[in-house]
Amino acid sequence: MQRTDGDRQRRQDLADVASGNVRLLPWETEAGKPCFLSTDGSGSVLSRLADEMEAVQLSMGADVLKAASKVLDDPLSPHAEVRYAGVRLAECLRDALRVAESRGMRLPLPDIEEGENDDESAAESV
Repeated sequence: MQRTDGDRQRRQDLADVASGNVRLLPWETEAGKPCFLSTDGSGSVLSRLADEMEAVQLSMGADVLKAASKVLDDPLSPHAEVRYAGVRLAECLRDALRVAESRGMRLPLPDIEEGENDDESAAESV
């Protein structure tokens, strides 16, 4: 599979996040590129703003899901309403995935004891 320059840059950005105190923000640049914040974890103003924005995005997603469910449950809903609901749901899913990715990257790495392998860890988690 051929990787594009965008794919390579995204992988590099994620590697940078994993290796230091860099946070993926819940918004993008005008060009659709991810925004990152270099932080020391002290709860800067921009970091708190990002936390608030994530909360708003997740809350909006719940509201959109509730409204879209009504439209999708009605078999007589007009095509335009169904399409609009789908577009809004896709936007909310994109936001939720970005929040999950950002929060996942900030989780501490689990302590793995010497001698454990991936097969044993996977079996224990089932």
